Formats: sequence, structure tokens, C-alpha cells
Amino acid sequence: MTDKTATVLVVDDSAFMRKLIAEMIESSGAFRVVGTAADGIEALQKVRSLKPDIVTLDIEMPRLNGLQALEQIMAEMPRPVVMLSAAGSDLGNEMTLRALERGALEFVRKPSGPVSIDLSTVRTRLMSALEAARTMNMGGVRTPAPAASPVHSDAAPKKSPDGATRVVAIASSTGGPRALAEIIPHLPEELGAAVVIVQHMPGEFTKLLADRLRAMSRLWVAEAMDGKLLRENRVYIAPGGYHMTVSGEPGNATIRLDASPTMWGVRPAADPLFFSIAGTFGRAAIGVVLTGMGRDGAEGLRRIRDAGGRAIVQDRESSIIYGMPQAALAAAGADNIAAVNDIAPLIRDLCAVAARGIGA
Repeated sequence: MTDKTATVLVVDDSAFMRKLIAEMIESSGAFRVVGTAADGIEALQKVRSLKPDIVTLDIEMPRLNGLQALEQIMAEMPRPVVMLSAAGSDLGNEMTLRALERGALEFVRKPSGPVSIDLSTVRTRLMSALEAARTMNMGGVRTPAPAASPVHSDAAPKKSPDGATRVVAIASSTGGPRALAEIIPHLPEELGAAVVIVQHMPGEFTKLLADRLRAMSRLWVAEAMDGKLLRENRVYIAPGGYHMTVSGEPGNATIRLDASPTMWGVRPAADPLFFSIAGTFGRAAIGVVLTGMGRDGAEGLRRIRDAGGRAIVQDRESSIIYGMPQAALAAAGADNIAAVNDIAPLIRDLCAVAARGIGA
């Protein structure tokens, strides 16, 4: 997308909300609203006729909901889509997460009213999402994410896994849910390492993300809990609103959650996790930086490499937003730069090599 004033189509089933969102966008001076639509069917017609650069898309609408409209937009006429969702709806949260997996760039909570106290926050977040849309790489979303397909068997559960002696630490932000859905389900059941993930996302979404990944994966996946032993062959996702770190030693490391100040404007942030992983696991660590805005994870990845660990960075072509990978490469370099669908096999192979005691 060029530096010209970007055009936006606003889609919402509420006439009041269409007007409010359009006024927010127009007031910035950086974007121009070229039309509005009241449901998914009208949205598809307007996308075809008006060809907007960006679409803001309500989740819950009559006739054709936001998720269904998004899937058709991405299949027929791909462009950046920012989802708008109302707070407090479990169905809306589930649909929003599914939208992020299917190619939506970001989501923004809708304002609760014309003079609500959250109006300024909503405006800031909406403008940030629209600015991100200017740099969105559509090539990173044209290959559909793998469909959710549970692979768990009905066999008796295995013994409790041992304390992890190796760890894979992953940082992701904008575009992360889609990238994680292409990585975690492809990791083997006997990975031989714990996986710890920081995804920039509010608390009501991180549990949903964990549940969805668990349904798709051979590995056990859950939100992390404070004080729990870090075990191999398990995936831990930092809860929204809490930084996650580890302390102790390999084989007996403990998860720590805290609500200390934000870093890079977010909590959880990847850098605190990466710092602790470097200090605790050293050569037995693999750091992975995926798609996202900003530079979270860059300094942490450098520390992991300085401690003898390995570093994987998602490539430009498959990153929806190349900010975090680019910053990580500049600060830390990488042992491997890989497309998103090559990262799971790479993690698997590095863990297998480490298990055989070849290299570090």
C-alpha cells in the first residue's frame, strides 16, 4: 500500500456504530471512508464495487456474519481486514480468534457508546490497526491455515512428563494466531522440549487460543499457571495481562507470572520471557520470533544466542507484519530464517539433534 490516503469500507449492522467508526477514521486525516455496509452480503458487494484498501468488519451480523464475509473476501479479493467486536460475548470472542486464524490482520473492541470513557482508547487502537494495514503483507495470508482436526486418541494417558531440560520460546504478535496454528499442530508428541509462547493478546483471548491449539495439536497446550513445573512435551501460553518468566534450573524450572509494568507497551511481552530462558536454559534454548509489529523479542533473542542457544526468525515473505522479525534479525541475527510452514520441522529437527547430544 502506498503513502496515498488509504480508503476504508466500514461494515457494521448498527447504523449508529457505522457512523461513529466512520467519523473516527475520517477525523485522522490519514484514511478516507469510501462506503459503509450493514451486513456481510452488502460488504461483499461494496468490496467488489468500491475496491477499498482496507475493510473494518463487524463480527456478529445478520444474513452473513463477519467470519463468513472474511473468508469470502480472503478467497476472492484479499485485502487487509480489521475485525470489530463487542466486549463480553463468548461467541464473539471465539469468532474473533477464528477470524485472526483465517487472515484478519487485527481486532479492535467497539466503543460502548458515543461518550463512553473507552472512546479515546478505541480510537487509538483503531488507528494503530489501520496503520498496520498499510504495511500488511498479503502474501503471508493467501495460503489457508490448516483446519482444526483433533489428533488425540482414546488411549490411556501417558505418565506425567518429566521436567523440561530443553525449551522452545516463541514470540508473536500481529498475525501470530495464524502463524501459531501453522506451527504448533505440526510439532511431534514427543518433542523432547517444553514450548513457551508469548502472543500479544488480551486475557479473554489467550485461553481461547490455548484451547483451539490444543484441539489441533498432538502436544498438550494450556495457559500457563504461576508456580507450575515446566514439563517437556507441553505448550504453555502466557495469559493476557501477565508477563511470563521461568526460574530455577533445567529439569526443575518453574513458571512465574507477574503483573509488573508493560514492556514495549504490552503485557505479556516476549523479552522478559526470553531473558529468563537465556539465563536458565542457555545452550538448551531455542528462540523463535514470528510476525508482529514493533521490536518485542529482539533483545531477548540476542541474549538467547549469546547464551549459546539457537535462534529462528520468520521470513519476510510469510510474515503478515515483518516488524518483529526484522528487529530481531537486526539485533540478534539468526541461525535460521524460515517460512512459517518450515518452522515446525525446523524446531523438531533441532530438538532431535539436541536429544542425541550433537551440537547444542
